[in-house]
Amino acid sequence: MSAPVPGPSALTASGSGSPSPRQLKVAETIRHELAGWLVRGEIHDPRLADASVTISEVRASRDLKHATAYVAVLGAEGAPTDVLAALNHAAGALGGRLARALHLKYAPRLTFAADDRYDEAARIDALLRAARADRDAENGDDGT
Repeated sequence: MSAPVPGPSALTASGSGSPSPRQLKVAETIRHELAGWLVRGEIHDPRLADASVTISEVRASRDLKHATAYVAVLGAEGAPTDVLAALNHAAGALGGRLARALHLKYAPRLTFAADDRYDEAARIDALLRAARADRDAENGDDGT
C-alpha cells in the first residue's frame, strides 16, 4: 500500500513536507521587504515604473538559500512577462539586500514566478456565473 501524496500546498520549495516555522517567518519577511521596496520605488527598472505589482507569496527552501516569490501584476491582462523579466534581472542584487536586511548568513537566490491565482479565481467565478445563468434560464427565473 502506498503512502498518500501531499498536495502542492503542503510541499515547500525543496519538495519535502510542510515548511518549518523559521521558513514561514523568513518567507513572510522576504515578501514584506520586497513589497515595501516595490511600493517605495526602490527597485529601479523602467519596466516596473507603471506596473502595479503584488508579491502574493514567497516560498523558501529549508536551508533558506533559495526563495521563489510569486508575483501578480494588477490591472494587466495575460502573463506579466516584462515585470517578471525586470524582477529576475534584479534578483541577485535583491538577494544581497535581503541578506543584509534580514541578517541572514546566506543571501537567498531569488526567483520570481507569475501568480495565476487571481486569473484562476476569475475563471472559476465566470464558470459559476454561467452555470447559474443557465440554471436560472431553465427554471424560467429572470434573476430578480
